Amino acid sequence: MLNLALDEFSAVLSRSGKLGFDKRRDFRKRQQAIGRILPKRSMSLLMLLVFAGAPLQAQRSGLQESARQGDELAASIAAADVATTIEGISQAPLANTSAVFGLSCLTPKHCFSSSTAPLQPIDSDVDPDRDQPGDSSKAPAVVALRKPKPPGINESVFYKNRLEFSLDSGWLPINIPFVFDVFMGDAYTMTSLKYTLVPVIASLRWQLDDVDGPWIFRGNWDLETSAGFTFIPRGPETRYISWIMGIRRNFVPRRGRVAPYFDGRLGLGDINAKEPSGVLYAQGQNFTFTVNMGSGVRYNFNSRYSISAGLNWMHISNLYLSEPQFSNYGINVYGPMFGIDVRLGKPRLHSSQ
Repeated sequence: MLNLALDEFSAVLSRSGKLGFDKRRDFRKRQQAIGRILPKRSMSLLMLLVFAGAPLQAQRSGLQESARQGDELAASIAAADVATTIEGISQAPLANTSAVFGLSCLTPKHCFSSSTAPLQPIDSDVDPDRDQPGDSSKAPAVVALRKPKPPGINESVFYKNRLEFSLDSGWLPINIPFVFDVFMGDAYTMTSLKYTLVPVIASLRWQLDDVDGPWIFRGNWDLETSAGFTFIPRGPETRYISWIMGIRRNFVPRRGRVAPYFDGRLGLGDINAKEPSGVLYAQGQNFTFTVNMGSGVRYNFNSRYSISAGLNWMHISNLYLSEPQFSNYGINVYGPMFGIDVRLGKPRLHSSQ
C-alpha cells in the first residue's frame, strides 16, 4: 500500500515537471529500498487498523437500533394506565430497565450484549419471578382477600380464668315437697304451712376452662361462691343469712348472644327458727343447711355486661339435727330468678383484635 502511494506521488511530480529523469530514477530506487525494509508485519498491522473500525460501526448501529426500540417501548408505556405504569416501573429491577434502553452495565454482575436483543443478567441470584422488560405496561394481578369473620360475642364472654361479679334476686312463692324424699325414704308430702322467700345473692364466678364440647353440650364451667340474704315475707320466720358454693355449666352456642345455663349450690346459714317458740311446722333450730338449683338463659350485651333470667329452687332444713326434740320439716320453694353479671378485670385479647 505504501508503494502504491509512492508511485502515485512520483507520477504527480513527473506530470508537474518538477523532477528530472535522474531524480525520478533516484526516487524509484529509494522507493524499492523502503519496500524491502518495511516488514510484512507492518502491512498486517495496517490491515488490522483498517478492519478494527468495523465493530465500532456495528456497535453504533446496535445502539441506534436499541434507541429505536426504547422509543417504541416508551410509546407503548404512555398508552397504558398511568398509575399502573408507575407502579410497574417502580417494582422493575433497575438493571433490566437499563437493558431495555441499551445502556451500559450498572454493576459487574449485570452485563449485556451490544446487539439489538438485550441479554438477561448473568447473576444467578436474580429472582426469575421479577418483572421483565415490557411487563411494566401490564396491570398487576388483583387478589381478592376474604375478610375473616369476627369472633362472636360469646367468645369474649366465656373463657378460662374469667372473673365476674353477679347479683341475683328472685321471688319464690311456690311450695313443693322435698324433691329428694324418694331417695331418703320419706313420704312425699307437704305441710299446711306455706312460705314465700325473696333471696338476694351476691356471687363471684370464676370460669374454670375455655369453651369446648360437641353440639348442644358445647360450653364451659363456672366455680361460684356466694353470700345471700333471704327475706321471708310469708311464714313464721322473717330472714335467712347464708353462704353457699357451687358450679354452673354454661351452654355456649357458636353464634348469638344467648347462652343457657344450669347451676347447683350447697351452703349453710342461720334462720330465726320459730318451732322452739311453739309454731307448728316451723324450723326446729337456727343453724340450717341450704340447697339451690336453677336453670335459665343469659344474654350478653358485650364482653363486660350480661343479664340472666330463669327458675330457681331453694331448700332450707337442719338435716334432722333438731330431732327428736323438734321435727325437721324444712322449706321447699321455687320461682323466677333474675340477675346481672359484670366482668372483673381486663378483657381477654384475641389474636384477631
